[in-house]
Amino acid sequence: MAIGEATIDSMIDVLPLPIIIKETLKEDVMKVGVTKKEMEEIIERVMDGYNVSCVEPCEAVGVISAQSIGEPGTQMTMRTFHYAGVAEINVTLGLPRLIEIVDARKTPSTPMMTVALAKEYADDRDQARKVAWEIEATHIEHLADLTTDTANMQLIIDLNEKMLHQRGIDVMSVADKLGDGLGVSASISDSVPDQIIVVPNKSSYRELLQIAKKIHTITLKGIDGIKRVVVRKEEDEYTLYTEGSELKAVLDVDGIDPTRIYTNNIGEIYEVFGIEAARNSIIKEAMDTLNEQGLTVDVRHIMLVSDIMTCDGEVKQIGRHGISGEKASVFARAAFEVTVNHLLDAGMRGEIDELNGVTENIIVGQPIKLGTGDVHLIARNPLDN
Repeated sequence: MAIGEATIDSMIDVLPLPIIIKETLKEDVMKVGVTKKEMEEIIERVMDGYNVSCVEPCEAVGVISAQSIGEPGTQMTMRTFHYAGVAEINVTLGLPRLIEIVDARKTPSTPMMTVALAKEYADDRDQARKVAWEIEATHIEHLADLTTDTANMQLIIDLNEKMLHQRGIDVMSVADKLGDGLGVSASISDSVPDQIIVVPNKSSYRELLQIAKKIHTITLKGIDGIKRVVVRKEEDEYTLYTEGSELKAVLDVDGIDPTRIYTNNIGEIYEVFGIEAARNSIIKEAMDTLNEQGLTVDVRHIMLVSDIMTCDGEVKQIGRHGISGEKASVFARAAFEVTVNHLLDAGMRGEIDELNGVTENIIVGQPIKLGTGDVHLIARNPLDN
């Protein structure tokens, strides 16, 4: 006979566990009816696992985390790989990606997004493709052939009717966008309906060439920065994969599911969703990078690194421009990089090093304040000689 919810609550609430673990345990146990004996065995196993997971007092967690990430890092290959079987989109993996993450790079070398669609769009490929055209940046080379007419000092743009229809854009809007973007006259030809004539303000060859060059940079439709969008069917729904990342702009597009959108750009996640989301993103990206290489690292080491990178409310790199460069200890800063500069600056400012950390105590040859080095004798037995 299954025990009641109140009994389960009373048995779990007395355990010295964090609240989140208690709530998860309650949910899991309530899904399946258990007897009191089974419940006691579950609690015993949870407590054993919890006790094993706890850190010993004075444990050098930072050093162990550094070793646990650094050692597998030596086995990582350096390569760029096709993402999730999408041949058109490449993504950086391996050691270069891990370095990008801990360096808190503003923009990853291969930014990309995974965009889930709302229900009414996810089941229909045509509807998914429409959303993709709203996101993918459309430039003039996607729609037309460009000819420089030096005799009449003008640009002739022959639009492809099929491509205009496919991307859901009309000739008039193309002409308006080009005219506004270039600051010149862009009008539809009287004789050819799918032809646009661009005339520079100054009738000079140099001006014409500058316009011909600038015209390729104007985004006619979509989001500037999204080079390509690939539609793939995964399980029962269509998903979009983008080359390039513009999280804030994509969230405003109709037809996407804002609760299931993801980017590998940690800086964008921080700006749009905040520091907690950025912390989770660092953990996910680092674990995915290691797992892809077949390397197993306990998530708590990665969590410690992400906590240090985000504890001040912004994403900081593990380096001289971030965590290591902001340490209170002069010796700790000097031991990392640009040693002489740190020592000279500290000397000019008259800084005092309290020797509280690991690095500075190793430098001066003192026991570090970790493990047995943090245990002090506070009373001596008067009977001992």
